[in-house]
Amino acid sequence: MKYVPDATADRKFESDGTVDRVGVDGLLSELDEYAVEQALQIKEKAESPEDVKVTALCVGPDGAADAVRKALQMGADEGVHVSDDAIAGSDYLATSLVLAEAVKKIGTPDLVMCGMASTDGVGSVVPAMLAERLDVPQITFASVIETQGDQVRAKRDSDTATEVIGGTMPLVVSVTDQTGEARYPSFKGIMAAKKKPVQTWSLADLGVEAEKVGLSVAYSAVNDTTERPPRSQGEVVKDEDGSGAQALTDFLASKKFI
Repeated sequence: MKYVPDATADRKFESDGTVDRVGVDGLLSELDEYAVEQALQIKEKAESPEDVKVTALCVGPDGAADAVRKALQMGADEGVHVSDDAIAGSDYLATSLVLAEAVKKIGTPDLVMCGMASTDGVGSVVPAMLAERLDVPQITFASVIETQGDQVRAKRDSDTATEVIGGTMPLVVSVTDQTGEARYPSFKGIMAAKKKPVQTWSLADLGVEAEKVGLSVAYSAVNDTTERPPRSQGEVVKDEDGSGAQALTDFLASKKFI
């Protein structure tokens, strides 16, 4: 899961070109909520739900603990928060490295469930990179997920076709926002989350060298940014003498709308 800046807030960049994640409210990426939901549904549909454990994993600053807490309130069993100042500014490659080592430390699971993309980076590449680092198959952009034993079937929808893919666990799976609405935490879930275990790990805990992550070794970086210009007032077409229809037509034609 990813902790992202609130899209409704006034988002800004730091002087080094990275996103300001301290001066703006953050939250669990909406697209990752679908992944949490699918993980919980798989557990609930299992023959022995009590034998299935859902772990919420997040890499991010101190505030990212809120994203882990949200997943626990939804129903996840335990949480892991990887936080280290050296991670700031990491690109997709470094992020997938940290996530992979954290997954290994948790214990290679049957399924690693991811969202289709983060709402801030929108790269959609981390699940594939994670599968490569874990040396397991991947199924990405699944709109429907079904499991039976160690078998997984997923439906993928594209602009031109729909395909069904099967795989055997362990797997990395990313799901789209078409899998179904994510549940809201209930009052019971919110109270229960306070007693669920959450571990906080640093890079040293994962055995990852600080020199392998961060902005200084990122393969991509933001060189320059400009603020979005203020929205200008639209043109008003008046119909005081019966010429409004022609004026509107001329305006639409000048913009090549008609």
